[in-house]
Amino acid sequence: MKRYRRIISALLCTVIAAAAFSACGKAGEGGKQIVRIGHNQATDHPTNIALLEFEEYIESRLGDKYEIEIYPSELLGSQTDMVQLTQTGAVDFCVASNSILETFSENYTLFNLPYLFVSSEAYHNAMDDPEIVEPIFESTKKAGFEAVTWIDAGTRNFYTVSSPIESPDDLKGLKIRVQQSPTNVRMMELLGGSATPMGFGDVYTALQSKVIDGAENNEMALTSNGHGDVCKYYSYDMHQMIPDILIGNCAFLNGLPKEERQIFEEGFQLINEVERKEWVKAVEAAKDKAENEQGVVFLYPDTKPFQETCSAMHREMLDKYPELKTIYDKIQEHNQQHPSEKE
Repeated sequence: MKRYRRIISALLCTVIAAAAFSACGKAGEGGKQIVRIGHNQATDHPTNIALLEFEEYIESRLGDKYEIEIYPSELLGSQTDMVQLTQTGAVDFCVASNSILETFSENYTLFNLPYLFVSSEAYHNAMDDPEIVEPIFESTKKAGFEAVTWIDAGTRNFYTVSSPIESPDDLKGLKIRVQQSPTNVRMMELLGGSATPMGFGDVYTALQSKVIDGAENNEMALTSNGHGDVCKYYSYDMHQMIPDILIGNCAFLNGLPKEERQIFEEGFQLINEVERKEWVKAVEAAKDKAENEQGVVFLYPDTKPFQETCSAMHREMLDKYPELKTIYDKIQEHNQQHPSEKE
């Protein structure tokens, strides 16, 4: 099948990285323009499912001009690699963690704050608010790319190989993989753990070989990426709700005729809608598999000690980036409108 024919091994990655993969060499069969999209998730992940819907949508309307190619599972390299490829136009779009984008624009630092959102409802409503996201999404244009939609990545929690996390004290002395962002390193510093930044594709081996003691991510990492085969404790400390972001090369986006750009914009919205629906189903299935097949124990610690330990980061961020206060205050309005059910 066309969709899976493109899932090739490292040889493909080498070809893609070659000079022929530049913007001048992206003609497909029949003179169609190839549009390449990379991400780091498995083929059964909600992100990939949503991107396949995007592929069908664009090709059903503009299939005479564009051929969409999706590269899952870090076939194009790590997220940092893919962002750099998108900057240059070698890749047209990629899905990147907000934490990765923090290194390209300080504005993304805001979404990385621990306990920024008090509930999933507040998180979703804030991310759907143009006054909140547009200044952040457009802040990387000078770097050559911009965000076109956000993707729900759920709640990030700690999971460990052999020692359950029920309070911040339990993190002391543990090496925890975090995303490659200064904010996440600072969070672990406050919580007492030893931050170990690394690419997502390296985490399983690091856990298995006990180079690290645990990681932090959503439930899907346990099943889609096999981390639950090694880590047997998953603690809902709920320290972050960080979106993944679909970014696009500015030259490609700006080069689209108005009518075609509108169709692509509709496709971006479709990605968001499909992924969020698939996410709910995927999390339920992941928890069931992790608990009943992988033997993962789910823990529900009191989150207040974690919140209190990390609270200093909010003031630190606002002091360092006072221009983000307006957006921060708008998020607090959503928090007031959609409080946690535990309150």
